[in-house]
Amino acid sequence: QVLLDESGGGLVQAGGSLRLSCKGTGQNFHTYLMGWFRQAPGKDREFLAGISWTGSSQEYSDSVKDRFTISRENAESMAYLQMNNLKPEDTAVYYCAAERNSWSNLRLGVADYWGQGTQVTVSS
Repeated sequence: QVLLDESGGGLVQAGGSLRLSCKGTGQNFHTYLMGWFRQAPGKDREFLAGISWTGSSQEYSDSVKDRFTISRENAESMAYLQMNNLKPEDTAVYYCAAERNSWSNLRLGVADYWGQGTQVTVSS
């Protein structure tokens, strides 16, 4: 089992940057694919980015590709989402997730463990 705790959200002006962090506690963090999602009010949860067990592969949704970067540091049981050139439409609650086996599950949001979320608000 792994517990996930996100941090780093806040209020930022359009064009600004934020770095979200996801701390994993428990065993074998390195055996999980990690992903970042967001959910805006009245909208479905959206897959943003995923990273492989070793960090060698990343995937991004078209909505954030070229603006967001996912990374991980297994020695620290941490995952990160660097968000640049933020837009008002990026306003949402952001979640990290851990999935043991399947990229498909991760992309579909069917992950094993989820954090509690951190609010990101981008003002225009």
